[in-house]
Amino acid sequence: MPINVPKQLPARQILEKENIFLMDSERATTQDIRPMNILILNLMPEKEKTETQLLRLLSNSPLQVRVDFIHTASYESKNVHKSHLKQFYKTFNDVKNNRYDGLIITGAPIEHLEFEQVRYWGELTDIMEWSKKNVTSVLHICWGAQAALYHHYGIKKEKRPNKLSGIFSHELVVPTSKLVRGINDEFLAPHSRNTDIDLAKIDSHPELVALDTSNDAGPFLIVSKDEKHIMITGHIEYDAITLADEYLRDTNKGLDVHMPTGYYPENNPDKAPLNRWRSEAYLIFSNWLNYYVYQETPYTWK
Repeated sequence: MPINVPKQLPARQILEKENIFLMDSERATTQDIRPMNILILNLMPEKEKTETQLLRLLSNSPLQVRVDFIHTASYESKNVHKSHLKQFYKTFNDVKNNRYDGLIITGAPIEHLEFEQVRYWGELTDIMEWSKKNVTSVLHICWGAQAALYHHYGIKKEKRPNKLSGIFSHELVVPTSKLVRGINDEFLAPHSRNTDIDLAKIDSHPELVALDTSNDAGPFLIVSKDEKHIMITGHIEYDAITLADEYLRDTNKGLDVHMPTGYYPENNPDKAPLNRWRSEAYLIFSNWLNYYVYQETPYTWK
């Protein structure tokens, strides 16, 4: 089944060129099927890129998926045109009376701030509290995962001496989890962050389980035992060139950053990087949609 997105959304043209099956609301209403309603809180600065990345991964499912995007009302992004937000986004106030099958909370480049210093932290905690009763399952990415671990489980992020950037190997320790069905025992995942989550704190928490381990990058997939929350500590949604774009941005700013680890062929930044995590990305998203959303959500919300 296709993913239902607005006709004028810029991501649509990109995804159609990739032969991804899309439809708009007019056609979707002709199908006698109950779509999965997914809400995306997009906190990333380059919102159009993130929209494309997430919609691509949500498309790989036999389910019909309908997506709403929201942005924060308490902070206005400087990297997206107001017309784009006005046309394709809502705010939490617009959707708070709705029920959703799934919610995605993206990362945000604000790790240097304590959570309470983030301008929209109060709004984000309102959304996370609302999700407890109004969303079947929530997928949190990178900073969004750290925010969830702090808000729901009291686990703080820890500052790293150097930025973690690159492609890192992870080994499954809970291969029976539904989230990782079909994934190899060892898999690669992109990371781009300045803070860590202590694996020992996850292992000692009665409500959480880490599904994998990595000596270099720590746990990548963390799941609450009630299956309400999925935390992804990296950026499985990234395109092949995203880390290169970030590296170029940081070096142009004069920042003292290391070249992304295990990313460029032969460690040569003049060579185009390859996407070596695409299959895991599709599997994680389709497993989330199937096992944690579709098979758990009520057909009719009461």
